Amino acid sequence: MNKYLRQLFTAVVALFVILGLSSTIIMAVRANALNNDPRNARSLYHQLGAYRGAILASDGTVMAKSEPVNDAFKYLRTYSNGPLYAPVTGFFSINQTADRGLEASRSMLLNGEADSLIWQRAKAMLTGTTNQGASIETSIDPKLQQVAYDQLGTRDGAAVAIEVNTGRILAMVSTPSYDPNKLATHDAKAASQAYNELSAGQNSPLINRATSQLYPPGSTFKTIVASAALETGDYQTDTKIPAGPSYTLPGTATQLPNAEAQADGVNGQISLQEAVAWSSNTAFAQLGVKLGASKVSDMATKLGFGSTITIDGTESTGTPMTATASTFPSDPTDDKLALASIGQGDTTATPLQMAMVAQAIANNGKLMQPTLVDRVRAADLTVLSQTKPQTMANAFSKDSADKLTTMMESVVTEANPQLAIDGIKVAAKTGTAQIGTDNSAIDGWVIGFAPADNPQIAVAVLVHNTDVYGSLAAGPIMRAMMQEALQQ
Repeated sequence: MNKYLRQLFTAVVALFVILGLSSTIIMAVRANALNNDPRNARSLYHQLGAYRGAILASDGTVMAKSEPVNDAFKYLRTYSNGPLYAPVTGFFSINQTADRGLEASRSMLLNGEADSLIWQRAKAMLTGTTNQGASIETSIDPKLQQVAYDQLGTRDGAAVAIEVNTGRILAMVSTPSYDPNKLATHDAKAASQAYNELSAGQNSPLINRATSQLYPPGSTFKTIVASAALETGDYQTDTKIPAGPSYTLPGTATQLPNAEAQADGVNGQISLQEAVAWSSNTAFAQLGVKLGASKVSDMATKLGFGSTITIDGTESTGTPMTATASTFPSDPTDDKLALASIGQGDTTATPLQMAMVAQAIANNGKLMQPTLVDRVRAADLTVLSQTKPQTMANAFSKDSADKLTTMMESVVTEANPQLAIDGIKVAAKTGTAQIGTDNSAIDGWVIGFAPADNPQIAVAVLVHNTDVYGSLAAGPIMRAMMQEALQQ
């Protein structure tokens, strides 16, 4: 009898062990996979039935919030002025996992499931009240965001504005945009149809052109080559460098011309400052080759090229919002290095990246970590976290930054007076990148900051697939953004 009891006891213990292991696997190891499984209706009802916190602009303007509704899901996510803020908020949908914007990067906080909200959940459970997610307070300036959005209009492009000393993103616009409300509807069929329509094709408005799309930066990249030259100590603003009306790319028969006669210099020579002011292709192609790929690449790397840039969030708060890594070619031949040095060929960048370049020049060579969230508050208004400025790199010296500023001011005072703002010194660099079959189209760029003598705002604007120079396509947008930011 004792033998059978021992066997029964052993069997019961074994079953409890198996039950414990299987429960652990389901509740811990496979929890995320099961929760994210689209077939898990319980998880879907749990997520949509949660009161997600609001997403706010810097002045308290509500960009996204949850509103109670009379259906099985209890709350509907709504977006005020949805297309304006879509690159910032992303979307929360009944049949698509939040995979972009703050809805993704701060998802655990918004839905109240983050570890930092454990006491809030406990309090809600004990009092029988609804658990509410945290609110996210962003650095976005609604007026500046609106100006950039209106200025871009129906064009394909992006605009980014950064606070110089802190790295706070004041505006991030991508056009064409989309309305997240169409994806947030509780009509699953309508939401699915909207997503399929929006996600179709290479020009999907769901793509954040400010952070997720790479473009040849054109002559805006010359600021990076100029900074590499200044850091060697062998170049000053008045140093004469080879230029000329045309340059034959090394080892080829391909001729590289200038767009302006002033960019040719005199007797085949031009000062570094004039080369920046008049955007001399022949000067900077030769300068890049003279410096060598290593020096140019090292400077680009210090300024953020080659690395994915995290804008917001961590794995513990959701899916981090990141910017695609901008690129500079590795070990290029001299002909490719010449093209890369004028922002063509294999050099590509996001608008955010080029805004960061402008920010670093304006900030004495100090590159700041770009951020989108100022603080996170629990439902009882307790501050859960507050973002502090962080330095990403000391890319170059203050002396080099001062000289770059002087040269970029001459871009406005000499070559592009239409970019000037009364009573304010503006530093800028325009860019016109040739794209398409037979270079038949243009990506128009401008980067800059103001006031040049006391920088507050750094801006990058891209207008894709246009037919005019960057100074004409993107320049007026930058100017309007600067005027709005500096009059506040």
